[in-house]
Amino acid sequence: MGLNHLDFAIIAVYLIGITLFGLRFRKRQPSLRDYFLAGRDIPWWAIALSIVAAETSTLTIISVPGLAYDVNMTFLQVVMGYIVGRVIISFVLLPHYFKGDLYTAYELIEKRFGPQLRTITSGLFLLTRAVAEGVRVYAVSIVVSIALGTGEVTSIAIITILTLIYTFEGGLAAVIWTDVVQTAIYVSGTLVGLVTIVHLVPGGWSHIHEVATAANKFRIFDFTPSIWKPYTFWAALVFGASFVTASHGTDQLIVQRLLAARNYRQSVTALLSSGLAIFFQFALFLVVGVMLHVYYLLPAAHFGTPDRIYPTFIATRMPHGVAGLLIAAILAAAMSNLSAALNSLSSSTVMDIYLRLRSFKTKDSNRGSRRALAEDAENNNSTQRMQMQLSRLCTVGWAIVLFGLAILCLHRVSRVVEVGLQIASVTYGALLGAFLLGVLTYRANQPGTAIGMLCGFGMEVYLWKFTAVPFTWWVLIGTAATFVIGYVSSVAITRALAIKSS
Repeated sequence: MGLNHLDFAIIAVYLIGITLFGLRFRKRQPSLRDYFLAGRDIPWWAIALSIVAAETSTLTIISVPGLAYDVNMTFLQVVMGYIVGRVIISFVLLPHYFKGDLYTAYELIEKRFGPQLRTITSGLFLLTRAVAEGVRVYAVSIVVSIALGTGEVTSIAIITILTLIYTFEGGLAAVIWTDVVQTAIYVSGTLVGLVTIVHLVPGGWSHIHEVATAANKFRIFDFTPSIWKPYTFWAALVFGASFVTASHGTDQLIVQRLLAARNYRQSVTALLSSGLAIFFQFALFLVVGVMLHVYYLLPAAHFGTPDRIYPTFIATRMPHGVAGLLIAAILAAAMSNLSAALNSLSSSTVMDIYLRLRSFKTKDSNRGSRRALAEDAENNNSTQRMQMQLSRLCTVGWAIVLFGLAILCLHRVSRVVEVGLQIASVTYGALLGAFLLGVLTYRANQPGTAIGMLCGFGMEVYLWKFTAVPFTWWVLIGTAATFVIGYVSSVAITRALAIKSS
C-alpha cells in the first residue's frame, strides 16, 4: 500500500509541532539548576511519563513486537523484574539522593568515597549511555527508511537535528514536557494499530487467539531450571530487577528525572507508577507482535530481521492516516529517548567532569566544590552565561557523537532491543556494585571500591566475549563481583594502612 500524502502530512505536522512545543521552554533556563533539573518543580505524574518515555526507545516499539513474533511473550517476565527493581531503588538509593542538593547521581559517590571515584563512575556512564544510545538512534533509521524511503543516514540526521533543537534550547523542562506529549502519542498510536490489526485479520480476535494459543505465542512464564536460557522466569526476574536497579538508580538518564521532583515522596510515586505504565506498555507491544504472527504466518526471514516486521506492516498494510499516525508515534519514542540522552550526557559532562576539574585546578578548598561554583554562578552573570553556553555546547557535541555511533551500527545490528540491553549490562554491574558499597557499608573506601569496579567490569566483559552465559545474568554477576571484591579490598587496604602507621 505504502504511505500517501495524508500520512506524510501527519508525520510532518508531528515533527514540526513537537519541535515548536519544545522551543516554548527556551526562555525558562537562567541557571544550571533550571537547565538540568527544571528548577525541581515538575509534578510526579509528568516525571513518571517522562521516565516511561526515557526507557521506551524505538528499540522497544519495533523490536519487542519482533520478539513476540519470533518467539512468544516470555519477555514480559523481564518487565516484572523492572517493577521489583523500582521498589529496591525507592528504599535503598532514593533516600540518599534527597539528603543533599545533588545535580547528578555521581555526586553521591563523591560524598561517600571521593572525587576520583566520581570521575570513574560518571565516565563509565558517559561511555555506556553513548554506545547504547547510538544503537537506539540507529533503530530510528529502520523505521524512517522503510516508511519515508529516505536513506538511513539522512533518516538519522533528520531526527537528531530536530531533537537537538529543542533539547539545546529548553533543557530538562523541554525534555520532560515533550516526553509527556510523545508518550501519549505513541501509546495511543499503538492502541489504534492494535485495533486495526484485529480488523485486518479474518475472524478478528477469536481467530487470533485460537491460532496464537495453538502456537504457544501467549506463553508468559517459563520455569525451565536452566541458566543458559535468557528468558526463564528466574533469569528474567533477576535480570529485570538488577538491570533497573542499576539503570534507574545509578544512570543519570533516569536519576536526573527523579532529582527534578519536588520532594522525595513525589519522586518515589513517579518511579513506582512508571513501573505499572511500563508493564502495560510492554504487554501491548508484545500482543502486537503476536497478532502480526497470526496475520503473516511467515518466517521472520521474509523481512530480513524481526525488527523490520512492525514498521514494514505499518508502511504497507495499515490504512492511510493510521499509518502516518503510527510512524509519528515511533518517531515520538525515538525523539523522547534521544532528548533524554542528550540532556543527561550534557549534565554529567558539565557537572561531573568540567566543574569538578575546574574546582581541582583552582585548589581552593573552601570554594572549589561544584556547589560553591554553582552558588557563585548565581551571583555572577558572566560565569552563569559561560556555564549555560558550555552546557548547550556539550549538548551539540553529544548529538554529533551519537549520530556517528548510529552510523557505525548500520547493517551490523539485529534484534536491536537485545543489543541495547547487552551493551548496558556490560557496565551496569560495576556501577550498581559501587553504589551499593556506598549506601550499604561503612567499611568500603575509595581505592577498594575502585578495585571492585575494575574486577566487576572485567567479569562482565569476560561473560560477554568468552562465555555462553545469557546477558540476563550479567548485571547480577557483575554487581556481586564488584561488591564482594570491593568490600574485601577495602578491608584489606584499611588493615594494611593501620599496620603501616603503627
